[in-house]
Amino acid sequence: MESSLPGERCTLAFVGMSMAAPGTTGIPHASAQTCRMPHKIGFVVVSSSGHEDGFSARELMIHAPTVSGWRSPRFCQFPQEIVLQMVERCRIRKLQLLAHQYMISSKIEFYISESLPEYFAPYQAERFRRLGYVSLCDNEKTGCKARELKSVYVDAVGQFLKLIFHQNHVNKYNIYNQVALVAINIIGDPADFSDESNTASREKLIDHYLGHNSEDPALEGTYARKSDYISPLDDLAFDMYQDPEVAQIIRKLDERKREAVQKERYDYAKKLKQAIADLQKVGERLGRYEVEKRCAVEKEDYDLAKEKKQQMEQYRAEVYEQLELHSLLDAELHSAVDPLLPATDPHPKINAESLPYDERPLPAIRKHYGEAVVEPEMSNADISDARRGGMLGEPEPLTEKALREASSAIDVLGETLVAEAYCKTWSYREDALLALSKKLMEMPVGTPKEDLKNTLRASVFLVRRAIKDIVTSVFQASLKLLKMIITQYIPKHKLSKLETAHCVERTIPVLLTRTGDSSARLRVTAANFIQEMALFKEVKSLQIIPSYLVQPLKANSSVHLAMSQMGLLARLLKDLGTGSSGFTIDNVMKFSVSALEHRVYEVRETAVRIILDMYRQHQASILEYLPPDDSNTRRNILYKTIFEGFAKIDGRATDAEMRARRKAATEEAEKQKKEEIKALQGQLAALKEIQAEVQEKESDAVKPKNQDIQGGKAAPAEALGIPDEHYLDNLCIFCGERSESFTEEGLDLHYWKHCLMLTRCDHCKQVVEISSLTEHLLTECDKKDGFGKCYRCSEAVFKEELPRHIKHKDCNPAKPEKLANRCPLCHENFSPGEEAWKAHLMGPAGCTMNLRKTHILQKAPALQPGKSSAVAASGPLGSKAGSKIPTPKGGLSKSSSRTYAKR
Repeated sequence: MESSLPGERCTLAFVGMSMAAPGTTGIPHASAQTCRMPHKIGFVVVSSSGHEDGFSARELMIHAPTVSGWRSPRFCQFPQEIVLQMVERCRIRKLQLLAHQYMISSKIEFYISESLPEYFAPYQAERFRRLGYVSLCDNEKTGCKARELKSVYVDAVGQFLKLIFHQNHVNKYNIYNQVALVAINIIGDPADFSDESNTASREKLIDHYLGHNSEDPALEGTYARKSDYISPLDDLAFDMYQDPEVAQIIRKLDERKREAVQKERYDYAKKLKQAIADLQKVGERLGRYEVEKRCAVEKEDYDLAKEKKQQMEQYRAEVYEQLELHSLLDAELHSAVDPLLPATDPHPKINAESLPYDERPLPAIRKHYGEAVVEPEMSNADISDARRGGMLGEPEPLTEKALREASSAIDVLGETLVAEAYCKTWSYREDALLALSKKLMEMPVGTPKEDLKNTLRASVFLVRRAIKDIVTSVFQASLKLLKMIITQYIPKHKLSKLETAHCVERTIPVLLTRTGDSSARLRVTAANFIQEMALFKEVKSLQIIPSYLVQPLKANSSVHLAMSQMGLLARLLKDLGTGSSGFTIDNVMKFSVSALEHRVYEVRETAVRIILDMYRQHQASILEYLPPDDSNTRRNILYKTIFEGFAKIDGRATDAEMRARRKAATEEAEKQKKEEIKALQGQLAALKEIQAEVQEKESDAVKPKNQDIQGGKAAPAEALGIPDEHYLDNLCIFCGERSESFTEEGLDLHYWKHCLMLTRCDHCKQVVEISSLTEHLLTECDKKDGFGKCYRCSEAVFKEELPRHIKHKDCNPAKPEKLANRCPLCHENFSPGEEAWKAHLMGPAGCTMNLRKTHILQKAPALQPGKSSAVAASGPLGSKAGSKIPTPKGGLSKSSSRTYAKR
């Protein structure tokens, strides 16, 4: 039956560590533990089902910020397993697993065994007892960017632990379907042994796998109190964040602290407690440096790697020197840190300005090395006075300068709190702000207004100083205190807006200065707080912050400061707008237009974005702050971008879009022309086939004769001087016109534009015989589905107009086909037969709606009296007067009438 183990889940945001182990371990030597309380148990990896190259299961034996852990082979078979042998037979109380951020097993099972099988022999399933399983999160909520720390509470005795990993969670990053484990931590207490042989073999196994000296005091345990107490220094998170060497020192100092408490040396214990707290942050910082150094090595950025290495060595040496300075580093710890103290120059010059603000050494340490460096607002003369306090466990007395400048705050808040706020030890400065926050929160309602105002102004004085602090935690504490004063303290005691304005006006200049800090984290924190503060209901109505943001950028201001101011302006404009907010069209536009000239590209780009946002809201009012939109102005790429942005906002086409449209139209016209030519060529080919068929059929049967236009008599072909075999050359077979210009190309043009017997369909642009136009519209046209046939006139009518057409009966009724032809152009009935079509469409007295005939008649010169017209009923243009050429019966077939393409 499946059973899951109780546990707790913690997500760590320390992401992306995929590097080799540093070659040291933070695991204490369990055999040296003299206590019976739970503690970290060392172990070795004795077998695994497989691993990817460079990610062996033996990596799990090391706990450090840069460990890579174990990974299964790519596309492996499941389940995968790992067997661990603990350094002693013990009672396991807690297991901690640090999962990979995306190579995550869906389930991990745990088995335990007490027996010691043959060395590396196969492990039989019956030798292990199943404890249960844990399920791991698929990590979708974090986007596979954080790692899950799973803590599992168990109570089992044994020496061998087997982990079985089941199928992985599927995500887009895990392309090889692997599972991984970054680290595992075993916490327990030793079980009793019946003889000393097990102890000897245990110690031998430790020395063989871990290479540790069992007598090494640096690896001893540290806790000997409650039987169920688990020290936070044994927690997996401690070793995964801490520099391994600093972690050992912390454990040793923690042991000494406990010994000092036992001996009631409380001052020394307090000093050790403070040193441990400071060293934990030091260890985390060194761990971060190590990760950054390894990342630089992986990217082959060896200059950065060297810089990080030197930064680590210098910082480590400074910290150890401080421990020596305060008598916390004695001979026992000296062996670990002595090689790292400056061997070449006993008093090296520290270039503290090259370090980020929150990572610079304490001023007292730098002075010890011979550099006179002070905190902000302190002079060289003040340092010697400040040394009077000197001890790590208490803040040093205030200097004369500090006493003068903080006199009003001292009168209200007391010298002790102010001294902590001025202390060189950053933790005291942070504690001072926390204590001040508590003091303000506890002030009762009904306190005299004058006392409340004095307390507020003294607090703002310390907050303003703390905002300038180089330590991140102190800076963040100052922001929390300022927010509490504005949003809670002032409303609670119903102080006036003048007090809120005092808070804002005293702090906003230094906050804006911090947005230009060299540390990206501080810049972002400061900018986000300014935006948040501007939206406080208590601050928003004062309209103070917008007035600072539209101040012109100074030419010598830092790049970060200019970019932060522009970014804040852009964000707050969206939040506040320009109505009763402190932002106006005038001050925003003047600021933005001047920012277009800034030397930094990002500043100019943001200015363009602000101007476009303003145009969306105010349209034409913005144009008066800009130069005219002409070709000269558009030579400036920024103004060109702005005016094209205006066009897009207005829904107008930009210059680029207009050019693209013209180009597309030209290309479409060319394409259509080529298609028409291609279609025309196809039609001509079909017409030539018809012409050849007609020539073949009638060469023997048809005996063309000359026919006088008026008399109608026929004449033999020879009378025209044309041999029978060339009779159809230069001849239009539809209208009978003959012309020397009727070459292949000439006939193409004639059919397409001039033949009186043909027309182009208005709906599909095909050339068809006029006599078959109605049939074409009803059966062949692309738009045939839109036409219907009127039963009265037999013509094609649009379907939507057909009911009205039939109802009104306005059409001329058609006669039966045997009695009359029906013209689709003039809607008249006329005599039946093919020759009647020629007379109707080509004769001057015929169809009045044949536009081709009308066009030709208008262009023809007036005939002299007694002369025959070349446009007689059957006398085609260009033919000899009095000749008549018979047309093939039936005219164009249905198939041939569709051969002309759309124009």
